[in-house]
Amino acid sequence: MNIRATGRPYHHGALPQSLLAHAVELLDEGGSEAVTVREVARREGVSPSAPFRHFPDRAALLAAVAEAAAVDFAGVQMAAVESADSLPFRALGTAFAHYAQSYPHRFTLLRGALFGAERTPALEEGHRAFTQGITDMITAGQERGELRQADPDLIRIAGQALAYGLSQMFVDGYLDASRADVLINQAVDLFGLGVLAPDSDRREDPTADRREPASGTDRPDDK
Repeated sequence: MNIRATGRPYHHGALPQSLLAHAVELLDEGGSEAVTVREVARREGVSPSAPFRHFPDRAALLAAVAEAAAVDFAGVQMAAVESADSLPFRALGTAFAHYAQSYPHRFTLLRGALFGAERTPALEEGHRAFTQGITDMITAGQERGELRQADPDLIRIAGQALAYGLSQMFVDGYLDASRADVLINQAVDLFGLGVLAPDSDRREDPTADRREPASGTDRPDDK
């Protein structure tokens, strides 16, 4: 994550960011229950009351953590899209699932704060912009003849549902984390084949030569 503890001594205005960095560390270590104002103050080496000048209560601190995690989450996905050597939607979905697996406690926090019905103003603004960016990508893909001519919002929702559900399965331990790369690639590729235009020259799966059976069973011997 881009937020880092600034260390001491800190200059004017740096304390909130440093406190937030400690809060993110606590989240990664033990989940949202581990994030307390007292522990954040202790790690920063300030009085227990000092954080309250910037975060009125624990709820405000957690909201700030969620906002920081959401920015980082979106940044990772966009970086994957920008560096993709194939369709950007595959990179987007893969980055989504990998982030959730790498930072399960952040994903759990975002599940309620970002993916829930109510968001803070900052989360709502960021979510709206990110969602619009995905929709624009889909529309551009349709204009190039790469994607099916379906409702862009429907394609976006279906893609997000796949990435969200797959991510939650890994976070819950329902899917074997040791096979994450294979399963994520297979699921995202299968979805991609469904939304590609029927006559798109991208329909041939670029990962077919390195895929493994989804069931984990051995391939039959070549005859």
